[in-house]
Amino acid sequence: MNEPNKNFVNKDTDDASSLKKSLSMFSTGITVVTTVDENKNPIGMTVNSFASVSLSPALVLWSIDKKQPSYDTFLKSDGYVVNILTKKQENLCSLFSSPIEDKFKNLDWELSDDGHPIIKNTLAWFNCIKWKDYDGGDHQILVGEVKSYYYIEDEPLLYWNGKIT
Repeated sequence: MNEPNKNFVNKDTDDASSLKKSLSMFSTGITVVTTVDENKNPIGMTVNSFASVSLSPALVLWSIDKKQPSYDTFLKSDGYVVNILTKKQENLCSLFSSPIEDKFKNLDWELSDDGHPIIKNTLAWFNCIKWKDYDGGDHQILVGEVKSYYYIEDEPLLYWNGKIT
């Protein structure tokens, strides 16, 4: 069994940088979550806190920082699309994590049947309606019921050890 070296065990969960570094040892896919604001303008943000929850009903979750500028818009929305990025879409990861206003200006996208923005040519996408939200400390956990989805065979864009690979 892998016994931890007692000299290196950190029990200070208030040490945010050390905790974040430890959490970064788990590789995650990179997504762009999209919805529309109250004026029906598309908005989106880069997210790596995505997971499946249930197959029946089909549920997925992601979390949003309560300080995120689009926090209220996502919480008030009736749903969203989780777009999983391919290894060739690092530019979209950067675009949707930037403060640029109109991120959809030169982007190939369309609205789902439920009115949520789908980014074309992503590895997969999940069109969701709001199912339930949960308090998650400094984040809010959003669970969506998948109403439609799509995928292609390609390589995913990953986040590991503080780097995009």
